[in-house]
Amino acid sequence: MAGRTTLLALLAGAAALADASQGDREPVYRDCVLRCDEWNCSGAGLQHFRSHQPIYMSLAGWTCRDDCKYECMWLTVGLYLQEGYRVPQFHGKVSLNAWFWSTVFHTRDTSLTEKMDYFCASTVILHSIYLCCVRTLGLQRPAVASAFGRFLLLLLAAHVSYLSLVHFDYGYNMVANVAIGLVNLVWWLGWCLWNQPRLPHVWKCAVVMLLLQGLAFLELLDFPPIFWVLDAHAIWHISTIPIHFLFFSFLMDDSLYLLKDTPIPLKME
Repeated sequence: MAGRTTLLALLAGAAALADASQGDREPVYRDCVLRCDEWNCSGAGLQHFRSHQPIYMSLAGWTCRDDCKYECMWLTVGLYLQEGYRVPQFHGKVSLNAWFWSTVFHTRDTSLTEKMDYFCASTVILHSIYLCCVRTLGLQRPAVASAFGRFLLLLLAAHVSYLSLVHFDYGYNMVANVAIGLVNLVWWLGWCLWNQPRLPHVWKCAVVMLLLQGLAFLELLDFPPIFWVLDAHAIWHISTIPIHFLFFSFLMDDSLYLLKDTPIPLKME
């Protein structure tokens, strides 16, 4: 219980300031935000903002300063395009998302929701590695799977502790997630190839792993949003939706195979 409480505290704890993206560092952008904040986010300007703010934005916690940053981002983008430069990235995010915190984070981008999104994404990948261990080793050696699960939990705690208490490093977070993602890919693919002759349904798992790894390049390759709406991150989210149906189909087939193949009779209530 103490370990679980500590982990939850680390997940929700305050973290160090994150490095800004190129667009955030632009003098034009920073000066625009400063002036907008001075003119529009105090006194009569703030009252005008609040009186004209839609209720859904108010409920989402959208502040006057957030509005300044949004408007100044588009002003800076316009200047870049006018001068023929490549559009810079603003409020940069490299995130492999767990669905719930991804939804919360993309509804309202704050320091806490960003970190929960990042940490839960790492948790999902590590959990997939744990499931692979259970499927490949744990059915015959439960103690091995249990010990490996504890190791992964310690690894996650160390990862979260560093990002929360030492330095929230986007580059390190990306490298760490790519590394564990590769471990997940190689382990699952190796098992699929080894068992393909006797388990025809494993092709579904292999395709899922290859597609997820391929789509992950969308998170690494940044480009200006298409129609100023669909950026690489959004396209990655859309693309991963149908993949989960195929993986669920694999889980059903594999579960039915295990139920049929198990030597232990099942007790039906």
